[in-house]
Amino acid sequence: MLPFIHLGPLLVPTFGLMIAAAMVVAYYVMRADMARRGLAAKNSSTAEMFVAVPALCGIVGAKLYHVLETPRELLADPVGQLFSRYGLAWFGGLIAGLAAFVWLARKFAIPLLDMFDAGSAAAAIGYGVGRIGCFLSGDGDYGRPTSLPWGMSFPNGLVPTTERVHPTPIYELIAACVIAWILWRIGTRQVEARSALRAGSVFAAYLILTGLTRFLVEFIRINPRSVFGVLTNAQTASLLCVVAGVALWLRVATRPA
Repeated sequence: MLPFIHLGPLLVPTFGLMIAAAMVVAYYVMRADMARRGLAAKNSSTAEMFVAVPALCGIVGAKLYHVLETPRELLADPVGQLFSRYGLAWFGGLIAGLAAFVWLARKFAIPLLDMFDAGSAAAAIGYGVGRIGCFLSGDGDYGRPTSLPWGMSFPNGLVPTTERVHPTPIYELIAACVIAWILWRIGTRQVEARSALRAGSVFAAYLILTGLTRFLVEFIRINPRSVFGVLTNAQTASLLCVVAGVALWLRVATRPA
């Protein structure tokens, strides 16, 4: 694994590099989606705002959610916990990112559901690319021990292990690419008016698919079962995403055209 790249006196975290790469990839996907929907011209800076601001807010939200999950450790070492090089919670990032997204949609006077649809494929692929950073840094997001031939050890990771474990970030990368492709295809049907898909359908599918994926992956992750001793915090959040996605899908499916 390669948690850091040494560039002379500089120590560059690979996780940070992949977050930056995720933002770039998400930007190009969102710019194309917004252009085909007529929400913004390809040469405008609108897509940049809708990627950069939610991404930065998402990182802050993910860090805050993570440290607030363990208040005792936060109170014992607030500076160390807040500014550590790892420790991000997916659900916290989702909340903060969505809040920033809503604010920008209102600022640019773009219908909220249309904007959520345009950003769904970008969010999916961006998440997948970001997970490469977790894989490279070995930050503890790997899974349980396994004897499968593709099991890996992370002896030099930020959270090292010499056991062969499930490379769950790679699983999530593959799933994210598949989800992004599915969402793009749904969006194509929506834009080309070949179906009765209403605004919000793509975003509903995003919530369902990403929530279900994270829920299943958590079964082989090393996160503690803190909810009734059965589910992890991420699984609880994932179930909420799935429920919200199903509710939104039913709502838009029954809404008059």
